[in-house]
Amino acid sequence: MTRSVQTLTCPHPSAPEPTGSGGLRGSTGGAKGGAGVEELLAAVREGRAAAVPGLLEPLDAAARKVALTRLKALRAEVRAGKRATPPHLPDLIRSALCVAGAGCLPTAAAAASWLGARDLPIREEDGALALRALGDRGPEWAADLAGRLAERRAVAENSYALLHGLVVRSGYAVPPTDGYVTAWTRHVTDDRLVERLREDPQTPVLVAHALAMAEPPEQLSRALGRRPQRYWPTALRTLVGEGVLDRARVLDVCVSRLLRGGPVRNLRLPLELVRLLEPDAEELGERIPDWVGIASDAPSLVAGYAQDVLTELASAGTLPVGALAEMTAGVLFRTEKKLVRAQLALVGTVLAEEPGAAGELLPAVTEAFGSEDTDVQERALKLVGRHLPAVDAEVRRELAEAAGLLSPMHRRAAEELFGADLGRGAALPYEEILPPVPEAQRLAPPATTVEELVAQLVAGRLSEEPAAFERALDGLVRHAHRDRAAVAEAVREAFPRPRWEQEAHSHETPGIHVVLAGLSGLLDPALVALRRTRGPGSDSCLHQALSGVLDARLWEAAELVGTDALPFLLATPTWSTGAIDPRVLVERLREYRDAGVEPAPADLAQALLRVGRADPSAGRAAGEAAALDTPAGRRLAAWLRGEVAVGATVRFLPRDEDRTMKRWWLIDRTVVDLGERHAVRAEFPPAFRWLGGVPEAAPLRCHHRGEGRAQWAPVLPADRELLAACLLPALVQCAEGDARGATEPLTALVEADGPVGRAVSLALALGLGCVDADDRLRAVDGVLVLAARGELNARRLGTELAWLVAEGSVKPNRLADAARTAAATGAYHTVWTVLEAMLPEVLAPEKPVRGLGEVLAVAADCVERCGAGGVVAGLERLASGRGSSQLVVQAGRLLGALHQGADHPPTETVRIDP
Repeated sequence: MTRSVQTLTCPHPSAPEPTGSGGLRGSTGGAKGGAGVEELLAAVREGRAAAVPGLLEPLDAAARKVALTRLKALRAEVRAGKRATPPHLPDLIRSALCVAGAGCLPTAAAAASWLGARDLPIREEDGALALRALGDRGPEWAADLAGRLAERRAVAENSYALLHGLVVRSGYAVPPTDGYVTAWTRHVTDDRLVERLREDPQTPVLVAHALAMAEPPEQLSRALGRRPQRYWPTALRTLVGEGVLDRARVLDVCVSRLLRGGPVRNLRLPLELVRLLEPDAEELGERIPDWVGIASDAPSLVAGYAQDVLTELASAGTLPVGALAEMTAGVLFRTEKKLVRAQLALVGTVLAEEPGAAGELLPAVTEAFGSEDTDVQERALKLVGRHLPAVDAEVRRELAEAAGLLSPMHRRAAEELFGADLGRGAALPYEEILPPVPEAQRLAPPATTVEELVAQLVAGRLSEEPAAFERALDGLVRHAHRDRAAVAEAVREAFPRPRWEQEAHSHETPGIHVVLAGLSGLLDPALVALRRTRGPGSDSCLHQALSGVLDARLWEAAELVGTDALPFLLATPTWSTGAIDPRVLVERLREYRDAGVEPAPADLAQALLRVGRADPSAGRAAGEAAALDTPAGRRLAAWLRGEVAVGATVRFLPRDEDRTMKRWWLIDRTVVDLGERHAVRAEFPPAFRWLGGVPEAAPLRCHHRGEGRAQWAPVLPADRELLAACLLPALVQCAEGDARGATEPLTALVEADGPVGRAVSLALALGLGCVDADDRLRAVDGVLVLAARGELNARRLGTELAWLVAEGSVKPNRLADAARTAAATGAYHTVWTVLEAMLPEVLAPEKPVRGLGEVLAVAADCVERCGAGGVVAGLERLASGRGSSQLVVQAGRLLGALHQGADHPPTETVRIDP
């Protein structure tokens, strides 16, 4: 470095600008300034960024001010896409603009805004040129600019040369930010990593920031590979050993980062560094509260290390009893059996040596009484029983009260242990608890002003929120119909054109940006006509067909937006479920008739699919629609009267025993038959005709990754069975393969209208067996919501689960997890009803399905809590088997619970408030 670092801070970015131009050469009044400005502008227009610093050097302040005005005008032209240029030239012009503007702006604040603008994305090479263009600025000005740019992550990550050069020039150190530290780690990571870190005076500050980042830079997260000299943990250990980095500071930062938690991938660096530093007993003991918090809340891998640390301290007698009690309560609340059992063993060891600690430790042990694992409950109860004589009466009563959390199977043991101290709460009648029935909400009206509309569009996330998307799309169409020019101008100012071009020519379903591009006249009419009238191909899957409906609507809107042919959208939902009130749709068609406008085909087709045929007002609305005496009115009347309908059935091809694969997975055998309906195929536009069926249905293997799945459910909000049938192929992939996210539409599915048949039951059954926990949780919510609405056929769901489990499509351990989650909400009777219908078939084979013991454990817990009785075929044979496997033990537990269920009070069902 050419200047020594003077301080660890730079002038605050919000501080007043220095007077004058910060070192910018004063006005010379030379006649050469005008020619110099023209040369500079010519270089920028031609995209010659490398020539800009040299052309800026002879310009004085006045000339640069003139140049800046013209540069801003050129920037506006490029941003609006008004300059007809070769495809590669706009990016070159933006680079040249970035460099030239930075060199002409007199203040650090203005230069930072210019260099950080979205329409002038800075590149590493641009940063080096910009540094040359800023060659005559003073040290404080340079430090101020560096501080401002460091706070802009996207700029800091891509312009290390500029920021580092400003640091060298100013003599100040840039305050560490995520963006600057990320760029720094990228710059110094090579075969000389240790030497580079050793030579950089900012290394201690920047390393501390990197270790504390929520998501560490990529270079720091890489595993030890073929180039160990680039491995950051060992490099940092070396620097700690040399004293370049303070050992205590590094340990503090790493332990604090582990305590904050997060995904394991973001914690591997601090965990590995702590392991490499091998802290001694004194260093570990100084951080006991942190290790306790980590053991309680961190991911399993990290919590296991913290547990080992605290176990080592306990063995050495340096772990206070209070800290061990706090640790025990936290660890026993976790679900990992390995950690829980190790903690119980640790407490047992400590109590064997210090019996007097029982009064403080045993109340923490009772945290395990509420465990989902009855074996863990049993271990904890035995541990309490061994040391119960060592506690006083008050602690004994506390332990007895906590015993109410135990599973009913341990009730007798608890009664023998606590006697009269045991609570009597178990004698209360059982109550089934279900969630509140969701109520559909009316959608808010579209934006009333152009400013409000643009704010909605800029806010983003429209593709993930169907209601917001539909509201924004309708608002855009309405305002464009009133004043196309005003909306187009507002849109041009708010959105960069490149995103329109990218989405408009994408093969995926476009976003609302394609309508914005159509509004601004930026789309090829031939492309619009092709995409608007395109239907699903012969090789399309059901998900692509669903996405194609929105695709057709958007391209139709892109062609008609801002014209008299589309005053507003017919298909905008009136309810949060995506459904349309029949009376509202009639009124919309009346407005179209009175205005002399024919409905757009895709808009009308989607409106028909969304109209609530089960709505009590549907019959009256049908008469009013027919009275409109228009083709669209007659179509709506026929639709509401059920004269035209769509539907689907699900079937599965038989196994092909001649296939070379051991199993022919359900993923290959799922067939959704869309009954052939000539009226639908004749009246609907191409993107919708698949709903009318095809002469020969064939199974299509779906490779769709699920983009835009949030928009699938609103296509068919009035027909749950048809929607569920369309979702099945994706759900099968989530259950049999490693796909994720296919259950996202299930929430909308169960809140939609229409009958609940086999397709809905299959969708929920597959959802309960998905590989991803979040997918299973959404399926659990769906089951409980249907139960709360009184629409769940629990026995049908159990029947579907039976054959899915028997053939291996749904894994028992995943089903057990989902069933346990549902039961824990208080719906024990509902869950048992499902499992009761499933168990006879899966228990029938001589060799039961592997992993079934977990399902029986959940079933036994449900029966014990809700008091159900009855007989399950095959259960007694299984319970009488030899051995102590979980399958045999839990079968006996379930059998015993069913025998006792006849005398249990009847169940009551209640709903909880949201």
